[in-house]
Amino acid sequence: MICARCQHFEAAPGGTLCTQCAVAPEPEAPQFTAAPVAWVRSPVGLGRTAAAVLGLVVVIDLFAIGAAMAVYDVAGDLVGGVSGVGERAERADSLYSSVGLLRTSVLLTCVVVFLCWFHRVRVNAEVFSPFGHAKKRGWAIGAWFVPIVNLWFPRRIALDIWDASSPWDAPRSHGLVDAWWTLWLLSVLANRAGSFAYSSSDTAEEIRGAVRQVLVADVVDAAAAVLAILVVLRLTRMQHEKVLRGPATAAF
Repeated sequence: MICARCQHFEAAPGGTLCTQCAVAPEPEAPQFTAAPVAWVRSPVGLGRTAAAVLGLVVVIDLFAIGAAMAVYDVAGDLVGGVSGVGERAERADSLYSSVGLLRTSVLLTCVVVFLCWFHRVRVNAEVFSPFGHAKKRGWAIGAWFVPIVNLWFPRRIALDIWDASSPWDAPRSHGLVDAWWTLWLLSVLANRAGSFAYSSSDTAEEIRGAVRQVLVADVVDAAAAVLAILVVLRLTRMQHEKVLRGPATAAF
């Protein structure tokens, strides 16, 4: 009789195992870790909310541009030696500070809503394409907060979501995602440079130069927010249409 374990050698007389398998330790059973369950949930509500909050970011950026222009004009008058601009300078500085505080609160709200939407579409994409993702779903949130890797991980995740959410027979181009991510990185760098220059400036000429950098940063930030709105709306629509077309298990 053949050995019941190795299926190769003859079993020992009166037994079911060969002499080698009889003295070998019993192999451990393989351990499997259950993968997190993924199911499709509608991204429409979160997508519309994220787009609306991003639209508010654009509005705040426009207000910030106006406030920065006021500071820029006052600084120019101070450089030119114009008298009687003290009151204007105080108003401009107060307006700029107020817009900055409002902007911070809007950005925090935007971060929360956007990440909720981003995680939702990432889980949905895992249903559409279980093996088409380079990063685990936890990175959909964590990747934004880890230094260095936040320069490219979110884009990689977004592209995987985009590919998984594209129509089954017609994959969509990455152009919109790449354009958004490029402007997003530029806005982050420009905002940091402008904020540092403004906080470290002392003279009117230095303030004028710093505000010029801040204006560029605000324009780029507004443009990045507009592209982010387009990405959110396009990706939300793609997932919604893909569920309606099937095949996918949905819980709408």
